[in-house]
Amino acid sequence: MKKILTIVFVLMSIFGFGQDSLYLSGEISLVGGFAPDNELNFLASGRYLPQIDYSHNFKNGTSIDFEAAANLYGNVMFHPFDSSETDYGIKPYRLWLRFSGKQFEIRAGLQKINFGSANMLRPLQWFDDVDPSDPLQFTNGVYGILGKYYFLNNANIWLWGLYGNENPRGFESLQSNKKIPEFGGRVQLPVPKGEIAFSYHHRKANTGNIVQMPFVDSIAENKVGIDAKFDLGFGIWFEASYVKKEANLGILTNQTFINLGADYTLGIGNGIMISAEHLTIAMDTEPFKFQKMYNITSLMLNYPIGFFDNLGLIAFYIWETDDFMVMMNYQHDFKWFTLYLMPYYTPSLSQNILGNNYSSIMTGPGIRILTVFNY
Repeated sequence: MKKILTIVFVLMSIFGFGQDSLYLSGEISLVGGFAPDNELNFLASGRYLPQIDYSHNFKNGTSIDFEAAANLYGNVMFHPFDSSETDYGIKPYRLWLRFSGKQFEIRAGLQKINFGSANMLRPLQWFDDVDPSDPLQFTNGVYGILGKYYFLNNANIWLWGLYGNENPRGFESLQSNKKIPEFGGRVQLPVPKGEIAFSYHHRKANTGNIVQMPFVDSIAENKVGIDAKFDLGFGIWFEASYVKKEANLGILTNQTFINLGADYTLGIGNGIMISAEHLTIAMDTEPFKFQKMYNITSLMLNYPIGFFDNLGLIAFYIWETDDFMVMMNYQHDFKWFTLYLMPYYTPSLSQNILGNNYSSIMTGPGIRILTVFNY
């Protein structure tokens, strides 16, 4: 904290004093759930995200921003009067400093980094663990530095370096070696009626999180990605990535992810927004052999009932296993808080294939009630 404040005051002395702003905010969320097919069939959970934001605008048009947020959480899964499991703690959620101008920004610290065209099944989910069925879009951040430069023709370039991150993210099967830096970049270009982008990331992984495999440290892994999105009267996009590890790990050596998606709003009532995606996952010992494959189709519907009410649905179907996951979401905004009512069905293997754990905490049919208070 002292180092960050020192940097702030140095920049203020270099570029001149301007206008300051300071905001205190927070989010409190409470969850109650019931899923009868589970041994621990009741869920009670709470999370508090207190946040402080500071910004200073310099006279020359540049600015400096600082954000700090904590994650205070507690969860209990239980069977009444019989058994229970608890998890609780305090973790940093966001802690970053950003220096920006009209065409650039540099952000360093614990931050959220995400990009790509897909909304639900994301091959470029390299740095976050957002669950598409989570209405709060909660995700842990990564430690690193991210620079962006915006050209006048709407093209932009990203460069990043990460350090100190370990947990697998998105569709990753192996954890990162947190003592070795990761690095990469992204170039996004305008094209007629849309945009296209190319991404790259390099890290060193290890098998410490897979008990069935012998421990292998410092496995070089390279990821390349391409995504594009177009507005043709309806939205259409393409997103793909290829992951290669420089070690023989069987079908974990090479992975290919290909997503095609589209969305459209039907002029019925207040407007029904429909979004659909199809993802093909291939896991191979040799590149592009398509040995072990999964095909997943997703559908999202959203209908604003009124100013204070919204109805949504998200569903996934896994073709190879004939499994599906579906969650409905009724949202009502009260004066001081928002209430979500979410009946769902989740198969037991969704966590392994869909790459997230929010909806797969409790499997089978169930219902979840979420209350959110923001200030």
